[in-house]
Amino acid sequence: MKAKRGFTLVEILIVVVILGILAAIVIPQFTEASSEAKVSSLVSNLQTVRSQIELFKIQHNDMFPGECGDATFVEALTMTTDQYGNKDAAGKYGKYLQSFPKNPFVEDDSATVDDESSAVATSGTPGDGSAGWMWVNHEFRSNDAVDANHLTL
Repeated sequence: MKAKRGFTLVEILIVVVILGILAAIVIPQFTEASSEAKVSSLVSNLQTVRSQIELFKIQHNDMFPGECGDATFVEALTMTTDQYGNKDAAGKYGKYLQSFPKNPFVEDDSATVDDESSAVATSGTPGDGSAGWMWVNHEFRSNDAVDANHLTL
C-alpha cells in the first residue's frame, strides 16, 4: 500500500501562525511609510504654494493674493491677473499654480482665509479642518485636525 503524501494539520497550522507573525511585523511598517509619504507631500505642497505666493507678491507691488483686485485667494493663484490683481484672461501675471493642491490628510484643496484674527495662526491647536489650507495673517498653513504639528510646518 502506498503512503499518502500531503501536509498534516499541525504543519498547516504552524505555517499559518508563522505567516500571521510576519504580517503583524510587516503591516505596521507599511502604515508608517504611508503616513511619512503624506507628510512629505504636505511639506512639498506648502513649499510650492508659499513660493508662488511670494512670486505673486513681487509681481503685484507687495500685495498678497486676495488682497488686491477682484480675485479670491485661490483664484489669484490659479488664474491669470492684471497688475492690480483683477482676474483677466489676457493678464500677463499667473497662473502661479495649475490647480490648487489638496492637503493629503483631508483630501481638500480649498483655503480658509482670515486676515483679521491671529488666533489660529498663533495657537498651538490644530485647525478645525473646515478646509484643506488656511491663509491667516499672511501665513499659509495646513488646516487639518490630524496633527497639531502640521501647523508648524
